[in-house]
Amino acid sequence: MKLKDMKKEELEVLSYTDLTEMILRENKKPMNTPAIFKHICELLGLSDEEYQSKIGDYYTSLTTDKRFILLDTAEWDLKEKHKVEIVLDDEEDEEEAFDEEDMDEDSEELDEDSDNESIEITDDEVDLDDSDDLEDLTIVDDEEITD
Repeated sequence: MKLKDMKKEELEVLSYTDLTEMILRENKKPMNTPAIFKHICELLGLSDEEYQSKIGDYYTSLTTDKRFILLDTAEWDLKEKHKVEIVLDDEEDEEEAFDEEDMDEDSEELDEDSDNESIEITDDEVDLDDSDDLEDLTIVDDEEITD
């Protein structure tokens, strides 16, 4: 059913994003946020004040709805009409490959070093006494700070 053939009561039951989907399907071309929301406001009989107060929330709802995609032209369209392509930067690939090689070398070195050797740490080697850290602290009154 087309939007213009629907009663206002039927339109009010639908969410803004559902109305957006219907508008984009009928329009068959991408539209910018203000144009879509203005069309919705006209369908629902919303005032200019309501348009101004709700357009920010409307934009947020479009960005979180998986049915829509924001194009480079700052227009919204249905995601199903577009092929989403993920392009990796070659420099990032090289860095990842380098990091993986380093990790492999490090793990090989660890394997060589760990030939049945165990490391023991005694209590003498670990400083568990933190009380000496507080010796150099001085207590200052609020009056001294403001002077």
